Amino acid sequence: MTMVRSKMISIGGLIAGTAGLLLLTACGSETAPAAQSSSTTPSSSAAETSAAPSASSSPAPAPAPQPAQGSDPAPKNDGLCKAGDVKLSVANGDAAAGTVYRKLVITNSSGHACTIQGFPGVSYVTGADGHQVGEAAFRDGVKGGPVKLNNGESASADMGFVNVRNYDEAACKPTETRGLRVYLPQETASNFVAVQGLGCAGKIPGNQLTVKTVLKGA
Repeated sequence: MTMVRSKMISIGGLIAGTAGLLLLTACGSETAPAAQSSSTTPSSSAAETSAAPSASSSPAPAPAPQPAQGSDPAPKNDGLCKAGDVKLSVANGDAAAGTVYRKLVITNSSGHACTIQGFPGVSYVTGADGHQVGEAAFRDGVKGGPVKLNNGESASADMGFVNVRNYDEAACKPTETRGLRVYLPQETASNFVAVQGLGCAGKIPGNQLTVKTVLKGA
């Protein structure tokens, strides 16, 4: 009887111990804080705030283009007479030793003053296309000083026209000319003066045309 009672006490103690252990475990699970994940997703408001660009991140406006240094927006008038500033004519002159001398008269018709200095460029031309006949005029003498022409004033340059019939015809190749192509000194555009004549299209030993520097007056 005593042995049976002791076994029952042992079993009862075991049950009581087990029940106590379970109770402690349950209490521990209620008081332990839940672990937080390190990869938490930000709230929608925080995401929107971080996605919006800041004012400093906006691209700077492109600078306006600047004109090139030293550029000249418009060509300056250098005061020289241009092809469009003048009217040309040829005045009769004298003849001597197979050469006829005439004056190339240059009249300022521009409405403003301009200046000429040096030798005009003169050559015979012919045909509908105005092609040159033979060599251009030889420059005779020295370059003169500047000649200022007010509107309406004239200057002139002496020209010599050699009688080309005095040359060997086979070498000269005489050709009828329609007039003269004239370049004012330091000018790249030309003027035409209608003067019929006879020039050498071939090679000759002398000069079929000569021209002197421009002087004031007609």
